[in-house]
This record gives sequence, structure tokens and C-alpha cells, in this order.
Amino acid sequence: MDMKQILIFGLLLVPVWTRCYEDDHELQDAAERKLMTRYTQPEEPLPTAALDSPASCPVEYFPQQTPRPLHARSLSPWRYVLVTKKDHFPSTYAEAQCLCSGCILIQNKNPPMESHDYNSVPVKQSRVFLKKEPCDGGKKYHLKPVTVKVAVGCTCVRANTFS
Repeated sequence: MDMKQILIFGLLLVPVWTRCYEDDHELQDAAERKLMTRYTQPEEPLPTAALDSPASCPVEYFPQQTPRPLHARSLSPWRYVLVTKKDHFPSTYAEAQCLCSGCILIQNKNPPMESHDYNSVPVKQSRVFLKKEPCDGGKKYHLKPVTVKVAVGCTCVRANTFS
């Protein structure tokens, strides 16, 4: 058997090895076991705002010297919002949302200002979630690993210019 035949044979066997679960409790337990053993999850940051609350660039807070979390001290600050996907495990996770379209500049003794010569952009990380998908009959479900790009912070980059 050559490598191509082995791969095709393996793809045909995958549905046989997929376990289907009847009730939500059994599905939840299986998802938790798989997430702990195969797909370790990062520690979730605490949400700092609701998803639908308005965001504003906090330029006025930069002169303050009080130590604050990294996401508030960044020149491209962000907040964490909770995202829910009911057919995924974990079903709720925190995602970064950039607060400024530009970046906050601090020059000499001038007050901080937002500059649009730079852009705040999300930094994304690939995370594995388990997606609840129906089995052949439709009354049972199996768990399929899916990769989702999740914003974990924001960074400052030079603006794209088209001259």
C-alpha cells in the first residue's frame, strides 16, 4: 500500500471512529474531557465590557501614572468582550476588541493624542474549539474539532498608504 492509499483508507475509517452522544449532559462531559486532555485552553481574561457597549479611545487616561493592566496601558488599548457560540465548546470565551482606530502617541511634554498615521489592529491566535454537529440520524451529536481565530490583544502598526 502506498501513502495515498493509506490516507484514503484512513479517511474512510474516520466516520466509524466518531462517537455520537444522545443527550446534552453526555455531550458536555465528553467535550470537557477532550478539552482537558487533547485541546488545552488558555486562561480566559475577565471581560471588561459587554459586547454591545460603546467603545471609545481612552486618550485622556494616559497622563495618569497608576499601574493598570496591559490592555489599558498599551498604545493600542483594547477591552475584552464575551463571545458566545452555543454549538461550540467552550461556548463562551473572551475576545479582545481594539478601542482606538489609530494609536496613542506621547511625544515630549505634549498631551497624549490619537494618531491616524498608525492603526490599531487585533492580534489573533488560533484556538481549537469542539463544535457540536449532528450524526447521521440527526438526534445524536458528535464533537468536531474546529480552529477559530480569536483576537487576544491589539497592536499598533503603520497605516497603509496608497500613494
